[in-house]
Amino acid sequence: MPEGHTLHRLARLHQRRYAGSTVRVSSPQGKFSASLVDGRLFERAEAHGKHLFHVYGPDATVHVHLGLYGTFTESPHPVTDPVGAVRMRLVGPTHWTDLRGPTRCEVLTDVEVDALHARLGPDPLRGDADPDRAYARIARSRQSIAVLLMDQTVLAGVGNVYRAEVLFRHGVHPYVAGRAIDRALWDDLWLDLVVLMRAGVKVGRIDTVRPEHLPEVTGRAPRQDRHGGEVYVYRRTGQPCLVCGTPVAAAELAGRNLYWCPTCQAA
Repeated sequence: MPEGHTLHRLARLHQRRYAGSTVRVSSPQGKFSASLVDGRLFERAEAHGKHLFHVYGPDATVHVHLGLYGTFTESPHPVTDPVGAVRMRLVGPTHWTDLRGPTRCEVLTDVEVDALHARLGPDPLRGDADPDRAYARIARSRQSIAVLLMDQTVLAGVGNVYRAEVLFRHGVHPYVAGRAIDRALWDDLWLDLVVLMRAGVKVGRIDTVRPEHLPEVTGRAPRQDRHGGEVYVYRRTGQPCLVCGTPVAAAELAGRNLYWCPTCQAA
């Protein structure tokens, strides 16, 4: 599932291409009420966590959650016939966008949009994010910090990669209870997520390895993985830790794979 930086990249792209223009919206697949926004002014695009919003106003916002299989394809004019199960097609002055396979694609009222935002935790990529709100939940929880970081009602936008990597970077064992995370450590985790995720928005991939551990410095081979990016522990089960050489450990927690270094992140 795409992590928050991907949705913010999409929001920025759609903001540049469509905001301020009257657009055509259709659903070749027939599973989306496109007529509610077709021919209207595209006011802005924004993201909150793993959710994308196309705001038309008044009282009409297209909400998209890509889920595991959703994808956008972006193309310049001329527009061609739909290929495959296109849930939503958006056509602007110079470009057009097709959406396939999302978990959610729906038109919401302003009240429904506000309710959705209220259910989500603070997003490190949003200017209105309140890290205190997330810490209030974490500080009183017996759940592990690994579970809490992936709970979108606690913190929005962090997925499996950012979770594994930020815990490694701060030497936190993933099974530590949230209430054992003190405020100074939480502030460090939050600020690091802001930096890492902003970099992800800029370059379009997740890189978490510090300069002194990069391949060109250490002489190791670059990472070969479909997810791209240089990481410390994510999907590196059994491989040597880039810092201490201990084999990276893995386990399943709450239905998701978990990765950590038993030495650098001692319990």
